[in-house]
Amino acid sequence: MNTREDQPQETSVRYAAPVLKALAVHLGVAMMLFVSFTSAPEFEPAKPIVQATLVQLNSKSPATTQTDQSIAGEAAKTAAPQHEAEELKQEQQKLEEQAAQAREERAAEAAAAAAAAKEQQQKQAEAQKQAEAQKESEAEKVAAAAEARKADAAKKLAAEEEAKKKAAAEAAKKQAAAEAAKKQAADEAKKKAAAEAAKKAEADKAAQQRREAEDAKARALAELLADETQYQQAQADQMGDEVAASFDDLIRRYVSEQWRRPPTARNGMVVDVVISMLPTGQITDAVVSRSSGDAGFDQSAVQAVRNVGRIPEMQQLSRDNPATFDRMYRKRTLRFKPEDLSF
Repeated sequence: MNTREDQPQETSVRYAAPVLKALAVHLGVAMMLFVSFTSAPEFEPAKPIVQATLVQLNSKSPATTQTDQSIAGEAAKTAAPQHEAEELKQEQQKLEEQAAQAREERAAEAAAAAAAAKEQQQKQAEAQKQAEAQKESEAEKVAAAAEARKADAAKKLAAEEEAKKKAAAEAAKKQAAAEAAKKQAADEAKKKAAAEAAKKAEADKAAQQRREAEDAKARALAELLADETQYQQAQADQMGDEVAASFDDLIRRYVSEQWRRPPTARNGMVVDVVISMLPTGQITDAVVSRSSGDAGFDQSAVQAVRNVGRIPEMQQLSRDNPATFDRMYRKRTLRFKPEDLSF
């Protein structure tokens, strides 16, 4: 006969066998799922649900407890195989559902993969089409650029030809202008030579006429000098030949040293200049009394007298013979000729 202490142990042994069998079934199912999932996409493993119910029987009396335990034990023995079959059925149903779900998921994934592949294929086809279109566009651009370069080259060649023609025409025009200028220069040179020849002939004629006029003036001057010599001689007779000749030569020498022959002076010109002097020999004034007809020659005579300034020797004449000085040299007429000076 079992005691109260042995009854719980027997109950634990009876419940341990079904639990172990259930664990073995779960382990087998898990291994089958593991094998089936190796070829299928990875899913989040189902979390096993272990439900355990701890039943504690409290009896008021040993007889009642023993009877209840015996009944429970028999019931457990009878219900254990049925419970295990239900659990196996539920596990198999669960596995079938999971397998169906896995197949659906794999089918969905395959469909998605097929759709993605189709989309990728369409994208690749579109990209290839765009690449071909771009390639054709690039080819068209290259062809257009080649045509443009060809047109530019033709245009440039035409422009160069036109420039060559224009340059040739310009060169011909310049050459014609140069020939015309050369001919004109030759004509002008001929005209200039003819004009110079005519001018030279005219100059020679004028020179001849001038020489003839100068010769006539020289003859007239010779006659005038003859008259002047007689005039000077008459004056010399009044004051003495030696004194007059001496002071006249002195004045002539002073004035000749200061006179500069002007470019306009010609043989035959005569100008009379009146000289005013003080007894000290200081020349106070010089004016033209008779012009030569050439202002430059007249002015040169006046300037020569003024440049003398003073004749110191006249002071001795005024001191020794003041009457002679006052009569002949207070105012003295000096006659200028280009070839000489005379009184």
